[in-house]
Amino acid sequence: MSINLNQIKQDLTQITNDVLTAANLRRGDIFVLGCSTSEVVVGHIGKASSREVGATIIETLLEILKPLDIQLAVQGCEHINRSLVMERSVAEAHDFEIVSVVPAMHAGGACSVAAFEQYSDPVEVEHTVAHAGLDIGDTAIGMHVKFVQVPVRPSLDTLGAAHVTALRSRPKYVGGPRATYDI
Repeated sequence: MSINLNQIKQDLTQITNDVLTAANLRRGDIFVLGCSTSEVVVGHIGKASSREVGATIIETLLEILKPLDIQLAVQGCEHINRSLVMERSVAEAHDFEIVSVVPAMHAGGACSVAAFEQYSDPVEVEHTVAHAGLDIGDTAIGMHVKFVQVPVRPSLDTLGAAHVTALRSRPKYVGGPRATYDI
């Protein structure tokens, strides 16, 4: 299967806008991406990474999220313990634990590498608490999304050949039968 990068960009824009609408994020919130470019290009997760696809995905997300002042954190693969690339300023503002690793194509993945290359001052953090996220290729982002997680079903459920899911978070409901939750 040949990959049309313009189609990837167009579809990713639609998917991301669907998630942003459902998540109702605010300035400064964190949006996590988990992505297998191998799955996007009809490979098996971790077996056919694509630098071009990774760069296109990160570029597209930054074009959408930066103007909204939403911070992108990019999850790496299990070979770097799912650590995430983010801007140092975001990590420091949230007091996230910075770890010593630089992502590579087969130890982090193409999107982590692309984020590390495209960010102005990238660092890896061990864990984050994102407000929403996008999972391209079933990479399991749930560990990085704030509790309570709510599934989001974007209008497109694939990007290239990869299955797409998404999560948003909401505050916990507390109280008993007399509690109300809408203002």
